[in-house]
Amino acid sequence: MTTPSTRTLLGEDEGGLVRRTVLPGGLRIVTEAVPTVRSVAFGIWVGVGSVDEQTAEAGATHYLEHLLFKGTPKRTALDISAAVESVGGEINAFTAKEFTCYYARVLDADLPLAVDVVSDMVTSSLIAPVDVESEREVVLEEIAMRDDDPSDAVHDLLAGHMWGDSPLGRSILGTVDSISGMARDTVNDYYRRHYLARNMVVAVAGNVRHDDVVALVEKAFAAAGFLDGDDEPAPARTGGVAPSSGRGVTLLHRPTEQANVVLAVPGLARNDERRFALGVLNAALGGGMSSRLFQEVRERRGLAYSVYSYASQHAAAGLLGVYAGCQPKKVDQVLELTRTVLADVARGGITAEELERGKGQARGGLVLGLEDTSARMSRLAKAELVYDELPSVDELIARVDAVTIDQVTELAQALLPATPTLAVVGPFESAGRFEAVLG
Repeated sequence: MTTPSTRTLLGEDEGGLVRRTVLPGGLRIVTEAVPTVRSVAFGIWVGVGSVDEQTAEAGATHYLEHLLFKGTPKRTALDISAAVESVGGEINAFTAKEFTCYYARVLDADLPLAVDVVSDMVTSSLIAPVDVESEREVVLEEIAMRDDDPSDAVHDLLAGHMWGDSPLGRSILGTVDSISGMARDTVNDYYRRHYLARNMVVAVAGNVRHDDVVALVEKAFAAAGFLDGDDEPAPARTGGVAPSSGRGVTLLHRPTEQANVVLAVPGLARNDERRFALGVLNAALGGGMSSRLFQEVRERRGLAYSVYSYASQHAAAGLLGVYAGCQPKKVDQVLELTRTVLADVARGGITAEELERGKGQARGGLVLGLEDTSARMSRLAKAELVYDELPSVDELIARVDAVTIDQVTELAQALLPATPTLAVVGPFESAGRFEAVLG
């Protein structure tokens, strides 16, 4: 068995004391001391997401996330939720394409409780057959709820058309067929294969002492037999082969009062050094009320209530998209205007004023977001799982400040002229009517 090793990642003079310990089995514990608060955000992050599923396992990661709340040898489902809620805390989880997170936020004095409860459910879930069946219906209801929300469904529709039947193209929720046909043994095997100490990061931010956290986590994981062996931590998820990008239009007919559309072009992978320039470009395009799209589509013409751009980034690929929700009779105008705005930026770049505004948005969003201990906890875990670095806030601000107008212009010219992918959810009979908009 390997000996635990501890090192300091960031000092107090770099924005907050961050320390990292690796326990036997490869389990990582990363903490950030925030002594000015009385709360703690505690999370167990697992480096498995929907991109790790085979076709027959589609939706297994998210299904499993539900099942881990259903009970362990020590606690029933009610015991799990009641233990944390009885001290005024919150407990929850979420599944993403590349990781899963289970977390609790409690008063600092209740950290031992949070560690015990969350660690127990993550390491020792029963995955009982009766729970698999009951939760199957809950997941199917969640899929139905997604389908009934066109502003949500359109993003899954876009990913499926852009990246096809690849891990990135498939929905996190799975499909009705895959969830309906998933056996208990399939879910349990997925749990046993992926929920290993080497794939996990325990991230904690708040009024804590690192050594105290390590002692609590080591006790909880050792009791579950998770600290045996000499495994090293799994490497951060970086690189990989990008799936081919589909083009053209995909339509989901729904008799809605509003059309929901997403127009997207291939973007950047998560660790691309140009991502800071992309953040500035996105802010100028549709990142706020002062952006070009908001001003042109909503303020000047009143064509849509909601319009924004966004960058979605993963280990191997990314996209830059524009979403709008509008009356069906106005959708052609919205799309044509969106294409015009993108073409203008591709040809002429952004202005000096937009550059400074975009940098300001990036700096402010970064610093203000870290006012929350949950955001700090997330930052620690993502540094381990997907970024393979933990720069200080000052370093990140310096990277934002270093972005030049030429870099943003070059990136706009590289990304925006691509033939886009268009996803539409609304009361339309044929996707062909949108082909002309794409040029």
